[in-house]
Amino acid sequence: MEVLPGKILIVDDEPDIVEFISYNLKNKGYLIASAKDGIEAISKAKAFRPDLILLDIMMPNKDGIETLKELRKSHDFDDTAIIFLTALSDEKYEIEGLKVGADDYIAKPIKPELLATRISTALRRFRKDDDSEQKQIFGDLEINKTKFTVTYKGVEILLAKKEFELLSLLASKPGRVFLRNEILQRVWGTDVIVGDRTIDVHIRKIRQKIGIDLITTVKGVGYKFEMA
Repeated sequence: MEVLPGKILIVDDEPDIVEFISYNLKNKGYLIASAKDGIEAISKAKAFRPDLILLDIMMPNKDGIETLKELRKSHDFDDTAIIFLTALSDEKYEIEGLKVGADDYIAKPIKPELLATRISTALRRFRKDDDSEQKQIFGDLEINKTKFTVTYKGVEILLAKKEFELLSLLASKPGRVFLRNEILQRVWGTDVIVGDRTIDVHIRKIRQKIGIDLITTVKGVGYKFEMA
């Protein structure tokens, strides 16, 4: 039996675009579902459980920004890549899209092969086998989530508990921008009140202890893990 490379939900109110994208992605082996607006998208996502969602911004009933905000509130979609595919190419919309939790932002029109490449790249960030769930390896850097240890070039790096949790979270999806509020909620929780500079202090300590700059600050948005 052929193994499908993944399930994709296409959300767009233009039938011609949905048909064109669906045709090309089906030829790549993806299983496709579609929705014409944000309300239908949320319902379809809960039933279809896609690996990736292609989401337009300008739609009736519920636009893409509000749809993404609602999806990101649910832990059911923590491992779902969400990409904005929109005719809005202005930089302010791209920044807003990243701020609310998009994993990528693609301006229409885009060639089918390039779109397929961006999709496969996003999916690779989210897919982990059983070993990588416990051990994350990036060249000379190893993060062991079972032993709570970090080694670089064979030397163990002593990180405080929150430093380790922060590094492990960012490294869980390399290239994805994590928002400050999302980091605070997932590392420190909602019951603890911490200052605005808490994340910055912890990231600075991680950089100093490991000796390499592997966390990128996306100004006005958040942080992402990038290992050369």
